Amino acid sequence: MDVRPCKNCKRLFNYLAGPGICPACVEKLEEKFKEVKDFIRENPTASLTEVSEANEVTVKQLKTWVREERLKFSDDSPVGIECMNCGTMIKFGKYCDACKGKVINNLNQAIHSEPVRADKPKRKSDGNRMRFLDN
Repeated sequence: MDVRPCKNCKRLFNYLAGPGICPACVEKLEEKFKEVKDFIRENPTASLTEVSEANEVTVKQLKTWVREERLKFSDDSPVGIECMNCGTMIKFGKYCDACKGKVINNLNQAIHSEPVRADKPKRKSDGNRMRFLDN
């Protein structure tokens, strides 16, 4: 059993996996998420700071939800976060469409390219004499 203190309230809890907060704090965070989501629906042009102040949630937490693709701001919203690869402003996720395309292309090329052979060189044996590698 792994018992840890909650990062938010410092109470001890049985840690299984995840962000390191207790189940009670996870529940409170989910309630805040619902409030934020409703606020954004009602105020689609609000900035991150306005959303943060109105709902008593940190900007860091808002960005985390956006990166997890749980929150998405409308196209007319001034809110944007940086692509983790190139720094282009995006509305949700971790990467912009161009960087996603590059990753997909690289993966496709890796899958469809010819595999690198790692065969061991064959040895020539001539009885008890010195051995040479084939070229």
